[in-house]
Amino acid sequence: MTIKWVKTDPLVLNGEPFCYGSRLTVRQVLELRRAGYTVTDLLKDYPELRQVGIAEAYAYAAAHRDHYADLFAADGSLHGPGFTEAEASALPPHLLVPGVVVKVAATA
Repeated sequence: MTIKWVKTDPLVLNGEPFCYGSRLTVRQVLELRRAGYTVTDLLKDYPELRQVGIAEAYAYAAAHRDHYADLFAADGSLHGPGFTEAEASALPPHLLVPGVVVKVAATA
């Protein structure tokens, strides 16, 4: 069985896209990220999400930028920390969206 990590249902959370196995909306996950939550922090507080579920939420937002525009920086990346390259190494290739899922550390 393949899990659809981001779901929408008009009868659940007023149709707002949410993460499989949780009552967290994609927007809530992105707002936590903007507040500085790392992937490790999210998994610690919400273990039902799984790494791939978090990445799917980020990728969903990237595909629906008009709905989540306030959570993107001017350069097109999502605000807040994303996956490190080490964390992202276990993700499927279609989720390795630079600046959205994977945040490359700034160089000095």
